[in-house]
Order: sequence, then C-alpha cells, then structure tokens
Amino acid sequence: MKKIILISLLISFISCQPQQQPQKYKEVVKLMGSRFDITVVASNKEEANQYIDVAIEEIKRIENIISSWNPNSQTSLINKNAGIKPVKVDEELFNLIERSLMISKLTNGAFDISYASMDKIWKFDGTMKTFPSEEEIAKSVLKVGFENIILDKKQQTVFLKLKGMKIGFGAIGKGYAADKTKKLLIGKGVKAGIINASGDMNTWGKQPNGEDWMVGITNPMNKNKVFALLPISNSAVVTSGNYEKYVKFNGKRYTHIINPKTGYPSSGIISVSVFASKAELADALATSIFVMGKETGLDFINQLNGVECVLVDDAGKIHTSKTIKLKNN
Repeated sequence: MKKIILISLLISFISCQPQQQPQKYKEVVKLMGSRFDITVVASNKEEANQYIDVAIEEIKRIENIISSWNPNSQTSLINKNAGIKPVKVDEELFNLIERSLMISKLTNGAFDISYASMDKIWKFDGTMKTFPSEEEIAKSVLKVGFENIILDKKQQTVFLKLKGMKIGFGAIGKGYAADKTKKLLIGKGVKAGIINASGDMNTWGKQPNGEDWMVGITNPMNKNKVFALLPISNSAVVTSGNYEKYVKFNGKRYTHIINPKTGYPSSGIISVSVFASKAELADALATSIFVMGKETGLDFINQLNGVECVLVDDAGKIHTSKTIKLKNN
C-alpha cells in the first residue's frame, strides 16, 4: 500500500512541474555557397540542435544533387554529356528540371536554367571598362534556350541538344532547398520555423507567442530603414537585389541578372520581393521580374493566383502588385 501511495505522490509531483515553454532557436551556417539562417521552435536547446542538424544534412544532400560545381553531381553529368547523349537521373532532379521548364514557358523564357551556357562577357567586379559589341552579346547566348532541354519521362533522362550547353540552378536552387528542408522538419514534428537561404525564405507555424512570423522589406536606397513589415504564415517570400552588382555606361545602370534571351543585363529594378506558397516558385519569379521589367513584371504577377510582389525601381520608388497595400506607398 505504501508503494502505491508513494508512486501516486511521485506521479502527482511530476505532473505539477511547470512545462518548459517552446522557444525560438536559430543557427547561421554557410551552405550552397550562401548564408542559411535556420530557425526552429523547440522545447529546449538539445531538441533544437537535433532538428537543425537534420536541416543542415538535407541542404547538403540537395547541394550534392544540383551543384554544377561538384564534378560528381548528376547536374554536372548532364552538362558533360551535352550534345552527346541523354543522362538518366534521379526522379527528384528530373522533376525539378521539369518544373523549371514549366516556369520558363510561363515566363516566356525570362527564367531559364540554361542561362549557365552564357559566355561571361559581363563583369560586375569593377574591372569592366567598355560596353560589349552587339556581336559579342548575340554570340554569348547562342547556346541558351530552354527549348533545347529534352526530357524523356519514361526513361527519366535529360538531354541538352547543343554541345557546350549547360544548366544551373542558381535562380531556383536555394528556394528549392528551403522548401524541401521545411517539409522534412514538419515530418519530424517541428511545429514552427523559418528556413532563410540568403533571402529565400519559407516559414511554417507561428512564433512561440502565437503571432505570425513577420518579414521586413527594406529599400536598398536606405538599407537601415524597413518600409514594410508584413506577416507571413505558412508561405514563402524571396527577396532578390541588384543594387551591389552592376556596371554603369552612359549614365545607365546595368545589373548582374541578365536576360537569357537577349544577353543584355536587366535594368530599371534594384529589388524584388515575391510572396508565394513555395520558395522555389518565388525564387524563379523574382529573377523573371528583373528580366521582364517593372510594368510587364507587375502585370504578370497580377495574373497569378496566390502570388504577390513588392519591387523597388532604380529611382527608389516602391511598387506593389494589386493585392498588397502599403500605408506609405
């Protein structure tokens, strides 16, 4: 009888102990050549570290698949066999390429993973002194063209038709990694968090205080000032900036995002933030808007359901898609 009473008292004592409230835990790491801020809501530091380790391993796994710098990756194998033969790839990579081609068609080629085939005639490190000739620019994009990426769904192969052609995931890879990592952590039971891949951000759940995650949009003309603080709930936002890598000729500013169809750098926009259900899509669309330009880009976004954007032009003026209202806009 005494043992039963003691056990009952012990159970009562344990049940009366205050439960540790979930908190935000964040770690900053360099992966895929970029800064990743991984935030999870967890009961304690040990639990958070386990989740963050899982996230890091997932991002490394994705990098090993899509990296064109890794000579052993499937992406490198596709590039090595351009104009030679189709390459069989894993379903994950095949599907990513297939979705990339769908976005290329949707944006009329403003987004194109074969941009990696471009000749590097533009330099944005301060060493460029003369404007390339029309012939040089035209020649630089001869091997670019998503239409020359041939997929065989039945055989699960990818073939680049032109010798010397390449694909790269610089404009979609970090967003894809953010999406996949979020999905994995949710599957592991993480109730809330943020994966921020150098501006490619995906969120889920809420902060420990029950409030939505908030994202601040800064004007590149004054990076110390946030002009909008917007709630983001179980969705993604990607901010892409063109204000640091650029060249100037005849008073006109040409930035590092280059139109894959023409070979000319984009101009007129210095920052784009795209809100969408997935970071992969937002990432690709942010690049596309730079290429399309302000008017065409905004019109394009206004025709898409569930997608919004905020952009800053090269005069520092803020523009938004029709569903976003900023008080000071």
